[in-house]
Amino acid sequence: MQGVIAAFAELDSTVHAIEDLRKQNFRDISVFSPVPRHELEEAIAAPESKVRRFTLIGGLLGLTFGYWIPIWISDYWPLVVGGKAVASWIPYTIIGFELMVLIGSLSTVFGMFALSRIPRLTMTVGYDPRFSHGDFGVWVAAGPDRAPEASELLRRHGALEVRNER
Repeated sequence: MQGVIAAFAELDSTVHAIEDLRKQNFRDISVFSPVPRHELEEAIAAPESKVRRFTLIGGLLGLTFGYWIPIWISDYWPLVVGGKAVASWIPYTIIGFELMVLIGSLSTVFGMFALSRIPRLTMTVGYDPRFSHGDFGVWVAAGPDRAPEASELLRRHGALEVRNER
């Protein structure tokens, strides 16, 4: 994938560059930051994560399984005590809750790894080691026709270095 990578020393210039890139209809933008910053998240305007769907589905499956197993066991091996119902939902609520939390949390971890494509077997395109030591990096996907436009926009916002990447 072709693109342009720029290194910035200041957070404000990085945010303004990202905002201008989005105004110019550059959509595939990656930001590298030494620390998490909410300003960068707001500038990127990333869509909401789909991991919560994994949590919901896993929690509902765990809850269903947590009720189904004890009810099935009670019906399969009934212990009739004093005319009470063999399968009552009230004592099985604890098991349902615990399995809801267990399966929901495990599916959340699975969804997080699956959607972030971990483990990555290839290096991230455009990564520079100095982005872990204090500089901010912006990588924007741009073909050969739009790369000069992206480079000029990033330089105009005070990028320390701008280069084309593959």
